[in-house]
Amino acid sequence: MQTMTDTKHYMQTVGRQARAASAILAKADTALKNSALLAIYDALQQAKSHVLAANATDMQNGQQKGLDDALLDRLALTDARFEGMLQGLKDVAMLPDPIGEVTDMTFRPSGIQLGKMRVPLGVVGMIYESRPNVTIEAASLALKSGNAIILRGGSEAFYSNQALAACVKQGLQAVGLPEAAVQVVETTDRAAVGELITMNRYVDVIVPRGGKSLIERISNEARVPVIKHLDGNCHTFVDRDANLTMATDICVNAKTHRYGTCNTMETLLIDSQIAAQALPPIASAIVAADSAMQLRGCPKTLAILSDTAELTAHLSAASEADWDTEYLAPILAIKVVADIDEAIAHINKHGSHHTDAIITENYSKSLTFMREVDSSSVMVNASTRFADGFEYGLGAEIGISTDKIHARGPVGLEGLTSQKWIVFGHGEVRK
Repeated sequence: MQTMTDTKHYMQTVGRQARAASAILAKADTALKNSALLAIYDALQQAKSHVLAANATDMQNGQQKGLDDALLDRLALTDARFEGMLQGLKDVAMLPDPIGEVTDMTFRPSGIQLGKMRVPLGVVGMIYESRPNVTIEAASLALKSGNAIILRGGSEAFYSNQALAACVKQGLQAVGLPEAAVQVVETTDRAAVGELITMNRYVDVIVPRGGKSLIERISNEARVPVIKHLDGNCHTFVDRDANLTMATDICVNAKTHRYGTCNTMETLLIDSQIAAQALPPIASAIVAADSAMQLRGCPKTLAILSDTAELTAHLSAASEADWDTEYLAPILAIKVVADIDEAIAHINKHGSHHTDAIITENYSKSLTFMREVDSSSVMVNASTRFADGFEYGLGAEIGISTDKIHARGPVGLEGLTSQKWIVFGHGEVRK
């Protein structure tokens, strides 16, 4: 049995190796990094049956341990998700390399020429739960942006992650890059997390992806800067000037496309002026998409929907806590609001600053909503499910940030870089 001392020694070794590898990656050119991504693609393709078998073991263990449906959904590697991992590697390989990009060049009165150069962060530590495809997404983004990465997946995905790690290692070996450029932690000891988030000698940034309790713990205990979002309490506001057919389609997609994702709609807000007309068909369409759907409504919502026979069995009164809850389940909170101002106030008070949308054909209102809603992604006439690195053209994402410094929203290649000032002189001296 591994002791805490063993875990500390192991993690320190991982950190030292990552720091050494980061120096090599920082010097790697675009062609070499892209070759590594495509070599990982080949290794992953060849090992598909092995990876899926490992995932089947994790799924079986998860079912035996009583993991809930949302967690099992995130854990599963379907054929489509496996193909998505492969495509993601190709997509990242095709993206422009941000490293070395020079911008904002200008001459100063002294004669010096001043600009900024984009550089890697160095070593990224990532802690995540359930989703094994994150292993490949994070590895690909780290490699392309010239960063070494230490990946600590959840114990429920241990066998999947180790199988994927073997493919990454094989790809790195094939092109002569250090294996330690991507390290998947090989212990399930929870103490490894505590070590990783305090190794500021070796790790430059921590990216947590998981439940709110995990991210709160990391935010409170980390001695390394953290890129994070706590939860995804996302809203859709249907304005009085909305196209109701469009609104229905968007709301159904935003809520029922997938439940276990942080960009799923959890609260529906309806303008009071159209609530009696708009709410029954929207709610009916959502329930038709999933007969297990629970609708938790404000008093006005209950009064409007209680006359619709097929909805009464799905209705219950919303509590104050419902406005603050990320369900990750077939549960939807619904509130009738007076107007766009009340909708914005509700979102800014109860939302998680992740993703919020307005459905309207009023251009002025759309601009007001975009300007005043304090979220990392704000959408007009689109499903919140689009708040995703792949959909944003980032190739993949290492996480979503609701913080207001460095990176905000889906974090792709640029979010894993920093900038340094560069100065060109011609013999100038300061007077």
